[in-house]
Amino acid sequence: MIIEGDNLKRLQGKLLELLKEVDRICRKNGIEYTLEGGTLLGSIRHGGFIPWDDDADVIFMRDEYKKFYEACKTDLDPKYFLQEFRTDPEYHWGYSKLRINGTKFIQERQEDLKFHKGIFIDVFIYDGVPDHFPMRQIHFFECFFIRKCQYSIVGRKYAPNAFLRGWYSLINHIPKKTVFNWMNRIAERNNNSKKKHYLSRHMTFPYRTKQSKYGLPTHCFDEYIDVKFEDTTLRILKGYDEYMTLKFGDYMTLPPPEKRIGVLHVVDIDFGED
Repeated sequence: MIIEGDNLKRLQGKLLELLKEVDRICRKNGIEYTLEGGTLLGSIRHGGFIPWDDDADVIFMRDEYKKFYEACKTDLDPKYFLQEFRTDPEYHWGYSKLRINGTKFIQERQEDLKFHKGIFIDVFIYDGVPDHFPMRQIHFFECFFIRKCQYSIVGRKYAPNAFLRGWYSLINHIPKKTVFNWMNRIAERNNNSKKKHYLSRHMTFPYRTKQSKYGLPTHCFDEYIDVKFEDTTLRILKGYDEYMTLKFGDYMTLPPPEKRIGVLHVVDIDFGED
């Protein structure tokens, strides 16, 4: 099911609510974040949501996310839930989500997974990428394999052919704790350098363009600015033009009408109490 019409408007209202909660906590605690992906693009091109967008994303650099995680222990409104591998033992993905308790948002192929499935925004964490090309290649492979391990709980059932389903079934036997510990060791290794790495990336989410294959320039995240978003003010990286051009190309041109649809396929949605 594609979300559209009145349901899309209601969903965007809930996503805005979550973005405001992130912003509130960050401003209170002096934490920097930026809108990401289509949410960042929407802030620049539309002054809010892309009209057909059905999700929302934010980015923290690793040190800022550590502060955000700690701040949520005391400052997060109880109606919300910061979901990651430390807070939800059934959660499988390598990025966090902020969810609304008492709501439901069940995506296709995730019906049987037992983690919290409330309405959410994605919370991505950026880490440094090795500067030397051989190490960068190894890092790229590690990120790829970790991502596949985390997806294996779904891929073992829904991959398009028997070979891939068998491969996902095999790597699904790797303990989840082992995969997350591996991911964390890589993050610590690449964030402990006294010299700032030229590139940064989210470890378990692929990039679309050749220019951003290994990551995006870390200096794009040196400064942040306020931007109007719907009826509020949120934060974006000051170097958004370089970042968006490398990641998406000509990001200001609207897609053709037939592609102006949401990206999420949903089995069931419950908005809870408005």
